[in-house]
Amino acid sequence: MTALTLSTAAAAGLRADAIVVGVAKGTEGPVVAPGAEAVDQAYDGRLAATLQTLGASGAEGEVTKLPTPSGFKAPVVVAVGLGAEPEKDQAFAAESLRRAAGCAARALAGSKKAVFALPVTGAADVGAIGEGALLGAYTFDTFKDNGTTGKNAKNGKSPLAEVAVLGGKPRDKAYKAAVERAVTVAEELNRARDLINTPPNHLTPMAFAAIAQTAAREHGLKVQVLDKKALEKGGYGGILGVGAGSASPACLVKLSYTHAGAGKHLAFVGKGITYDSGGISLKPAGHNETMKCDMSGAAAVFAAVVAAARLGLEVNVTGWLALAENMPSGSATRPGDVLHMYSGKTVEVLNTDAEGRLVLADALWAASQEKPDAIVDVATLTGAMMLALGNRTFGVMANDDAFRTAVHEAAGEVGEDAWPMPLPEHLRKGMDSPTADIANMGERMGGGLVAGLFLKEFVGEGIPWAHLDIAGPAFNEQAPFGYTPKGGTGSAVRTLVRLAELSAVGDLG
Repeated sequence: MTALTLSTAAAAGLRADAIVVGVAKGTEGPVVAPGAEAVDQAYDGRLAATLQTLGASGAEGEVTKLPTPSGFKAPVVVAVGLGAEPEKDQAFAAESLRRAAGCAARALAGSKKAVFALPVTGAADVGAIGEGALLGAYTFDTFKDNGTTGKNAKNGKSPLAEVAVLGGKPRDKAYKAAVERAVTVAEELNRARDLINTPPNHLTPMAFAAIAQTAAREHGLKVQVLDKKALEKGGYGGILGVGAGSASPACLVKLSYTHAGAGKHLAFVGKGITYDSGGISLKPAGHNETMKCDMSGAAAVFAAVVAAARLGLEVNVTGWLALAENMPSGSATRPGDVLHMYSGKTVEVLNTDAEGRLVLADALWAASQEKPDAIVDVATLTGAMMLALGNRTFGVMANDDAFRTAVHEAAGEVGEDAWPMPLPEHLRKGMDSPTADIANMGERMGGGLVAGLFLKEFVGEGIPWAHLDIAGPAFNEQAPFGYTPKGGTGSAVRTLVRLAELSAVGDLG
């Protein structure tokens, strides 16, 4: 686990493996960013010219390494691109700092300590740099073996062990809080990444539930696990229907954080399909290999509830993890079957690969019974949303325009790419069923919106609700970028934490 500290020492005197400085893309070449003055001075003011000679431009994500001048205890300078130089009297955006720190941390894998001398104008910048570095340093090697030390031994370069951020005020309350928040959010987001990256034979629904129970004991949360027997008794036909074909039983986990001073209650609901084969409506070849990530929504909800508890936010937060494995077998739900949902409605299953909305429907109705002030669900729900928004942006749908705007803005505040999407009422008719109250499929065009309309049917009356379809950004199959690794990303964790923070201070609707 990477440690994060603040330092007021001079960069030259700090013992570290590297000093990280920022470089911006100016109109005439790279420009040394604030925070790197001492390093630039040691190069006789020629750091930018040297970097340009080495091919650096200051573009976002660019990393250039060069030896430090004499007098520095760290042997290497790592210059990381911040993107376009801001206008005069303007500071670098927090997300630019976050991404740059992530790139640098990943480039320093195997190092023990790095000093980050990036632009700092206040506590928020320290938080962004620290968060980016901790997220960028993430690795997942639990199941790798170096061939000499046995089962689950580490393989390859270890993550950066310590990050020291210059420009902060270690004794200032605001800076201390920024560091605490950065560490908490990054550690919990990385916990979500670990869960997403875990192979499905090691993360069954009940195994996930056990992890939640352990975390609950550690952080003073209440936890309730509704196993198969309890689900049958309660009439949770959606979750049971999805899990019917698997040898690993489904479950619903309720994870609750309460604060004595709370005035609001938020409910987060996460899709937790620990492996999705498509069921009887089997996925085609080439679409199965990454389906361990279909529980990313539940991982995000789990991480956000724990983060709220660790930060001591004055808001009550309940997380609902709808966990099942979608497999084909003689006992699996068939296309044409009708499920009796927890809400009392019946659903005709036209496609068993549209299973996420079925487990979410039961969990949304369960969450609604507590009458929270708002509900947000998170799910890797539809390929249609990926077609609409690509691989790095999640869609936001809601039953209330103002709440949708608030969620979209919260995502932007923490650097998560999101886009508001509509819920056109005319698409609802396509889900009419001759044999049930509603079908789990509708029109093919606008499939992501159809899924949102289906979920809306299972939200309690009068409760503001938002649906985050994170199918695109939840799992990165391409090369790492910024602070985002290959594999599980932890998408939506930061948005959920921000929503909890806003609710705690009365700024969320």
